[in-house]
Amino acid sequence: MKLSINSNSTFQVDLGDPLDISIPIRSGDQNPNCYFSAPPSFTPIKSERFIGSVRKGGTCNHQQLRLSPHGNGTHTECYGHLSPNPKITINKCLKQFHFIASLISVSPEKTENGDLIVKWEQIEPKLDNSAKALIIRTLPNSPGKTSMNYSGTNPPYLESKVALGAITKGISHLLVDLPSVDKEQDNGSLLVHRDFWNYPQSPRESSTITELIYVPESIPDGIYLLNLQITSLELDASPSKPVLYRLISRNVK
Repeated sequence: MKLSINSNSTFQVDLGDPLDISIPIRSGDQNPNCYFSAPPSFTPIKSERFIGSVRKGGTCNHQQLRLSPHGNGTHTECYGHLSPNPKITINKCLKQFHFIASLISVSPEKTENGDLIVKWEQIEPKLDNSAKALIIRTLPNSPGKTSMNYSGTNPPYLESKVALGAITKGISHLLVDLPSVDKEQDNGSLLVHRDFWNYPQSPRESSTITELIYVPESIPDGIYLLNLQITSLELDASPSKPVLYRLISRNVK
């Protein structure tokens, strides 16, 4: 497949080798957890004459799902995360699903107060100028991230300069393998969220933040085609499935 991003660049994409960077959501506690969310649960629907579990004697599986998009796994959110208006939803804000993405790996740096933060100075030199999405993989990159309980641990986060720097580089979609782009306890400031969405001054309505991804070591840093998949939920956030595709060639006129 050939993909034209602008009048100066054409990419050839390998759609036969998708690279999933989402974390599967399972019933139970074998999922990442943040902000003290209850674990996801998948429960068979029951009535007097029916049970939605083949294992328990039913004719088919029919389950009720309970989860918290922000706390249980990979999710994509819009500026409705900060707004009192329930009509601002990820289903309405995200209308395009394919973007050129720049994947970079960085080691969060320790500050004087012991926090671990990702700085813009670490990101900018590695960011491809053609990218509309920025994917940040933090190091070390243990597979334990797929089931880590982050609640109450003050995990790494982004410094506020990252949001404004990303905007100046044309980034509309920010993806991280952290539970949040902001500090876990910040007295409600949510500076990176607010700056990246330019909220409430003039919201960047089509921009998104995706948190709790996991990028395996087998996927090297570089430039990819990102397919950002969500469920059609009229909420501020949705469980999501970001998928990367390798670029076979790149022609710049």
